[in-house]
Amino acid sequence: MSQTGRIPTTVITGFLGAGKTATVRHLLQTANGRRLALIVNEFGDLGIDGEILKGCGIEGCAEDAVMELANGCICCTVADDFVPTMEALLDRPDMPDHIVIETSGLALPKPLVKAFNWPEIRNRVTVDGVIAVIDGPAVLAGRFASDPAAVAAQRAGDTALDHDSPLEELLEEQIACADLVLINKTDCLDAVEVMRVREYLAPHLRPGVKVVAAAHGAIDAAVLLGLEAAAEDDLAARPSHVDNGEDHDHDDFTSFVVRLETIAEPQHLLDRLGPLVATHDILRIKGFAAVADKDMRLVVQGVGGRFQHYYDRDWRADEARETRLVVIGQRGLDEAVIRMHLES
Repeated sequence: MSQTGRIPTTVITGFLGAGKTATVRHLLQTANGRRLALIVNEFGDLGIDGEILKGCGIEGCAEDAVMELANGCICCTVADDFVPTMEALLDRPDMPDHIVIETSGLALPKPLVKAFNWPEIRNRVTVDGVIAVIDGPAVLAGRFASDPAAVAAQRAGDTALDHDSPLEELLEEQIACADLVLINKTDCLDAVEVMRVREYLAPHLRPGVKVVAAAHGAIDAAVLLGLEAAAEDDLAARPSHVDNGEDHDHDDFTSFVVRLETIAEPQHLLDRLGPLVATHDILRIKGFAAVADKDMRLVVQGVGGRFQHYYDRDWRADEARETRLVVIGQRGLDEAVIRMHLES
């Protein structure tokens, strides 16, 4: 736990091929007994990074400690994938000591850090630090990624991607949001070339951010974990090219709870929720419903216009049998109208 009592989370960014997975593997090897949970933002037909980490054979790297987000760039699927995955991880009986997120190479780190202020998770986790893994030889050559064609293919295959930043701009985003920058593959560079990479990075670094060099991602966990940056509370100091636009503005949200009486059947509730989501700027609806003549509570989950519902367990004798829904959306949500429609 961090000093705030929240679980620390380290975000590792970097282009495809920069060495993020190697860095995570080394973290596992040097975790010194800490229970790490991994969220891998690999997408496409094969979750390659996730399979590598699941099969790493390192103590503490159990398969159920690795969770994959395979539906696209993590900063573009916050409501659909990231927040529900974090909730599922935090609701486990054996919570981790530290969470490590390996982002897609296309991810903008600042919107992901903003997502740690979402109501469901903001009191339970904190961003311990953002680590930018840089491909030293690729930056020196002006390519920024070791295989630009592979990055282009990754971009083309991500249907959820809603930004088209050039590689140099993406690299600047990663560096500007970082609490520590790791120049990787320095075994392929001499001392002068490493210095030239450092000189390129320097104008984009925030004050006080350190740059360390490594080969094969071999940096001890004692260096990368425990930065206690609380990055989600320090967003203004992390400049981004999207700061003046509306894209990726995930922190400007509100939420409220609606309590209802017992419902006749699930479809009646869903028939009310669907039009509300279509009419208002609602991001998510989740909660439990009490259904007449049913001893089990009904779980209701909605993201956008997609809803799922299922019975999870019997109502306990000590809890009120009521329908309780949390509504989450952008600020300016018309709470009064939404309540009126749900309660009518």
